[in-house]
Amino acid sequence: MDTYQLISEEAKKKLLIILACSLLFSSMSATMFNVALPAITKELFLTSSQSSWIVTSYMIVYALGSVSYGKLADKYKLKNLITIGILLFSLGSLLGFLSSSFPLIIISRVMQAMGASVFPASAMIIPARYFSPETRGRALGMTSAGLSFGVAIGPIISGVLTTGFHWHYLFALCILPIVFIPLFRSTLDNQSGSDIKLDWVGAILLGGMVTLLLLGISSNQMFYFLFVILFVILLMWRIRKAKDPFIRGELFKNKKYTIILVLFALSSGIGFALPYLTPLFLSDVYHINAFTSGLIMFPGAALTALLSKRGGSLADKRGAAFLGYIAVTAYFVCFINLIWLVGKSPYFIMVILVFGYIAQSFFQMTLANMVSHVLPKAETGVGMGLFMLTNFIASSIATTLMGTSITRGTSFLSLNMFNLAKQAAVYSDIYLMLTVIVVVMFCIFVFTVGKKTYSRNLKENV
Repeated sequence: MDTYQLISEEAKKKLLIILACSLLFSSMSATMFNVALPAITKELFLTSSQSSWIVTSYMIVYALGSVSYGKLADKYKLKNLITIGILLFSLGSLLGFLSSSFPLIIISRVMQAMGASVFPASAMIIPARYFSPETRGRALGMTSAGLSFGVAIGPIISGVLTTGFHWHYLFALCILPIVFIPLFRSTLDNQSGSDIKLDWVGAILLGGMVTLLLLGISSNQMFYFLFVILFVILLMWRIRKAKDPFIRGELFKNKKYTIILVLFALSSGIGFALPYLTPLFLSDVYHINAFTSGLIMFPGAALTALLSKRGGSLADKRGAAFLGYIAVTAYFVCFINLIWLVGKSPYFIMVILVFGYIAQSFFQMTLANMVSHVLPKAETGVGMGLFMLTNFIASSIATTLMGTSITRGTSFLSLNMFNLAKQAAVYSDIYLMLTVIVVVMFCIFVFTVGKKTYSRNLKENV
């Protein structure tokens, strides 16, 4: 029996709604504390480098957890992993709500991330495991809607709770997902994965490599990258020597999967410019506060959440590649216009951001749909986990590059084609570079995974 026949159609609909709601809280938790950092820093007398760990610690563990849960899902019952994840997330949130010291807040954020990282892994695994190829796009659309809506309302809710009440209530809000446990347990099946022995040495090496890489990116310290090289060498050795490694080498011999990872890395990097760069240039150029920035960004993210299911249905009817072409086109429209719109009316920018948010969501759906077809069932869990890990690493690298460009007051090309003020010109030039990357993405997509023949292969599940 195919795995997508294990649960009823009614249960599948219920499962998607529960998963989308869970993803909403997961993505909110990842973004809400960015807005609250100034208030936390002031109240606890922290330095900027100390307070940044409230976000950095979460993202490091969140990234590692996505891969770990993906691998564990190949061995253990998914319903049990989700139960453990939600319990950790809720208990970490309760600890954070009761904490008033910096060390306890970091511990609570780590616990939150250890639990919340089960959701992005599940968002990829559940559509691939329980939905047929003909309906998988709609399932991915629902999960994308939950993520997008969480990103949309996270900054706004954070602004309301932080200014109207206290930043502790950001933690209190994240206790609520505990009510989803009985719903998941009554909906998911009891199937376990294959009886494999987990490669904990490989898992530790992968975790160390990713942690050191993200630390090096966030701190801009070169000695971290020396240790990254060491961990990469050790991990490659472990993959070759272990009987059942944490990550199989055959996974990267799959050319289609590797190309999809490259495309997803590029998409994640430029897509992160939307939530990262937008508040910065609205503050630097227009002197708009964080809450108002959130309101300007809200329509794009909210509309994306509403259109995500429609995008998934379109992928089911016309093929994943068709949705990918729409996404890349929307990316191009967004960034080519932002080049000259920086410094113009923020209302114009609000409209153009809609194209960027839709592009990011649609392209992730496209690539996730393709990954679910090109991976063998035995590698679906860890393959989807690595897919999500690519997102965090690429986003971190992009953040560092863009942040360095802004700090230096110049961009990669130092161009000012529209005679903008100096501050606006820096952002304009960054958007020019992002437009170039979009063109590169388009070329890769056209000549590889976007081919018509390849799209037909996906539909036939070859």
